[in-house]
Amino acid sequence: MITTSSRSVKWWSAAILGSGALLLIGCMIMFQSWDGRSDGEIRRAGQAIATSRNATQRSAAYADRADAYAEKARYLRLMEHIAGEGYSKLFDLAVQDYQQAIALDPDNAEMYYRRGNAYYSRAGLDMIYEPHTSVFLALAKADFSRVVEKNPTNVLALDMLGLTDGSMGDWTQAIADFEQEAALKPGMRFRVSDAYCNRGSGYPREKYDLAISDLNHAIQIRGTSDPCECEPYNPLLAIYLNQTREYDKAREVIALAQRSGKWIAPEYLEQLKASSAGR
Repeated sequence: MITTSSRSVKWWSAAILGSGALLLIGCMIMFQSWDGRSDGEIRRAGQAIATSRNATQRSAAYADRADAYAEKARYLRLMEHIAGEGYSKLFDLAVQDYQQAIALDPDNAEMYYRRGNAYYSRAGLDMIYEPHTSVFLALAKADFSRVVEKNPTNVLALDMLGLTDGSMGDWTQAIADFEQEAALKPGMRFRVSDAYCNRGSGYPREKYDLAISDLNHAIQIRGTSDPCECEPYNPLLAIYLNQTREYDKAREVIALAQRSGKWIAPEYLEQLKASSAGR
């Protein structure tokens, strides 16, 4: 979920290639081709900066070069072609260019959105190597918030703001972000369901009543084909079976899951079966 550009899809696809001689050769060819294209984009953007005729053109050119620097830094780090220090230096070049772009066109919300995407992607990559909240999430949130302030109907910015808040563990704010997004684009309502599921799954054991409410709400508002990452059925079953002992409600959850084609842990099915036999 870290960036929406088509180039990012390509390098993420490259990152999941398996081992083996032919695949390794393919990765090398892909890397050489991608790296050359990235350098070409940086050069072209530099030329555009030099030949731009006004501040708006110059801002766009700086943003293009910043995008190219950020993509190159991210790809090289992900593919382990540079170490953390080299990655940071290359990413810093991107940040400097984003700052130039914003300084030249400060009222252009797109510039903040593009920088926010770079910060969000940097945070995601940081947490691959060090699984904790990255400082770049706060910077991404500030940029996406700025975009929404300028244009409250910017669905892309609302989506990224919700993802950023969720990545920071603030699922209550993420729910608010995604509700605002879904009001503008109903097809994105699965984000709301996912946020409720994550918040419900994160409550401590003694707050099971809040967890039940959120997990049930997640189930109620999601569609059968929603691409949600958080799964509410099994956590809800665990509460009904092990804490509240509400076996009839557990059966209802299983029925809902089966109608939706969702997987239920076999141990919960066995546990419910044993509880019925013991009546």
